[in-house]
Amino acid sequence: MTRIASYNIRKSVGLDYRRDPLRVLSVLAAMDADIVALQEVDRRFGKRISSLPRALIAQHTDLEVVDLALRPDSIGWHGNAILLRKGTAVVDAHTLALPGLEPRGAAVVDLAGLRVVGLHLSLLRRDRQAQVARIAGFLAALPPLPTLIMGDFNEWSRKSRNLTALGGQFKIHTPGHSFPTLKPMVGLDKIALSPELALERGGVHSCKAARRASDHMPIWADIREA
Repeated sequence: MTRIASYNIRKSVGLDYRRDPLRVLSVLAAMDADIVALQEVDRRFGKRISSLPRALIAQHTDLEVVDLALRPDSIGWHGNAILLRKGTAVVDAHTLALPGLEPRGAAVVDLAGLRVVGLHLSLLRRDRQAQVARIAGFLAALPPLPTLIMGDFNEWSRKSRNLTALGGQFKIHTPGHSFPTLKPMVGLDKIALSPELALERGGVHSCKAARRASDHMPIWADIREA
């Protein structure tokens, strides 16, 4: 069994408008996941400095950062970062630019027997459709591997009509209502699994820190081979 988690941390700015990386890291430590996809991890302008310094991640969690960033002070690609349990070997890693009105991207990391995709899709329906099609095409061109996709899909429809490009290849799961934090009403944060993988259980992680650390609640799941 592998525990996975996804969390849009809003650059570590909480509902009190304070940037508090230690609060975010306490949430990650409490979830105790083997694989974590983060969204909005880097600041948006200037040097794109990470809101979660590598040294603090190492001190306060059992996770380490997959090297995806092009800038020395960042840890992500268009704000998407992948964190793995310390000692997990990375076989390969790719960064993918996504089409749309605003810059978006996806991170693709190959582990032994598992491909992990972290993403943050657009707010615009048309752009989401194009972005999902781009991801599906990119994955189809890679050597086959059981594949996990997770992140902030920004998809409000319960039937995920705008994610149809993934529908034939992946089963999409919404572990629960994760947004907005004060009164979660929609499941923008999702997990998609290829047929070789199954979701055993999952949910929205709620603790005191998670209820204040971001405008999204984190999601988690335990997955296994199907």
